[in-house]
Amino acid sequence: MTDDDSTNKIGKIFVWLAWIIAIALLMLFFQGVLDDQYNPNSQPQVSLNSSGQAEVILKQNRQGHYVTQGTINESSVTFLLDTGATQVSIPAHIADQLQLESYGSYPVQTANGTVTVYRTKIDQLSIGNIFLYNVAAHINPAMKSDQILLGMSALKKVEFSQKGKQLTLREYP
Repeated sequence: MTDDDSTNKIGKIFVWLAWIIAIALLMLFFQGVLDDQYNPNSQPQVSLNSSGQAEVILKQNRQGHYVTQGTINESSVTFLLDTGATQVSIPAHIADQLQLESYGSYPVQTANGTVTVYRTKIDQLSIGNIFLYNVAAHINPAMKSDQILLGMSALKKVEFSQKGKQLTLREYP
């Protein structure tokens, strides 16, 4: 093998490595873009209004839903706001991670049929600078998503209004 052959071979290897690195960087960049489109509220916009009430402004995602980061008992979670859900509904695998205790079961009607869920209580739930305490919820073993449905047991504790593609949550005085 001559020096020209080995230099040519090394050159081809570096070209392939450059292409692989470029493709990996593009994948990372576009995954971030897709994540931002799905959850444009990973850091929700927070403020205090003129009355000193905490406010959170959420943007709609591309599907027209309101998805946001928040916490349950100080652990980070992702919420999907659902005014059609009576309770906050937590997938069982997330409830296990949050170490939520269950007590009593009952059937609920979901879009996928009747499911048995388990009562639980959330000591503290937050979205931005809004904090809710002692929120009724249920653990749903049939849910496989990594989102928690933020139902009316939490949303009835805040004022909310929609204007265009923005939803404003405001704590009660």
